[in-house]
Amino acid sequence: MSGFHKNDAIPVTRDLLRAMPLPHPGEGADKDGRGRVLVIGGSVEVPGALLLAGTAALRAGAGKLQMATCRSVAPHLGLAVPEALVLGLSETAEGGIAPDCVGMLCERAARCNAVLIGPGMMDKRAVADLTAALIAGLDGEGGPALVIDAEALMGLDGANEALCRRDGRTIITPHAGEMAGLSGISREDVEADPPAAARRVAELHRVIVVLKGACTHIATPDGRMWAYDGGNVGLATSGSGDTLAGVIAGLAARGADPAQAAVWGVHLHGEAGNRLARRGPLGFLARELLAQVPEIMAELAV
Repeated sequence: MSGFHKNDAIPVTRDLLRAMPLPHPGEGADKDGRGRVLVIGGSVEVPGALLLAGTAALRAGAGKLQMATCRSVAPHLGLAVPEALVLGLSETAEGGIAPDCVGMLCERAARCNAVLIGPGMMDKRAVADLTAALIAGLDGEGGPALVIDAEALMGLDGANEALCRRDGRTIITPHAGEMAGLSGISREDVEADPPAAARRVAELHRVIVVLKGACTHIATPDGRMWAYDGGNVGLATSGSGDTLAGVIAGLAARGADPAQAAVWGVHLHGEAGNRLARRGPLGFLARELLAQVPEIMAELAV
């Protein structure tokens, strides 16, 4: 990838993205050739987060979408997203996905190009156990890219060895509070020096870090760093992070390498918000971001 500077954050611009174009399927490619993505998440209380993330993955260009969620909400999700195959999983008493589903999920994930876990998951202990088991189950070379978001980030504590063996094939998308929990420092310290916090966790876990904020920082295990400050306050709304995670997963599914998927995903998400903000800086919905993504990608194609 172009523009490597060990100590400096590279600004994410349209020129930068044109210099690192996304993989594009040939005209004869079928939906399998455009990549498969599995999105795991949702709960009885927050099923819609999975709808946003899964749809975002398709909007980013993935060819086939599978979504895995609690059995009681799966039929409703299947009707809301008719483009997806929806898996209904056993539930915990708190309305989350039961960790004993991990074997089946790993089998599904192994046949995908990218996996996203986290959007809308609420049962903290079950999510942590499921995430750690999934990371361990996807340990090894040649497996799918893995995007970890929201509550699933708390499952990284006991998975460092497996993450390190994946060596850069995992992308995490924390905000400052979640980053504080991952790095063992205060939120104030994270906000005082976001690049240092992002780089520390990227090196420790051998992951791509997308540290969200007014300026979003993307760090890689080898020390590369990008920064995007082109968004707007309207993006600070419910469901916005789910759409970002879904876009990144969709880009990875269609063949972008993890760092490239992260950089492009952050820009597409931010630019979608900017276009909606032309009608007013506040009040647009996360679901409205989704339809903007294909047009922005087309404009950046070279």
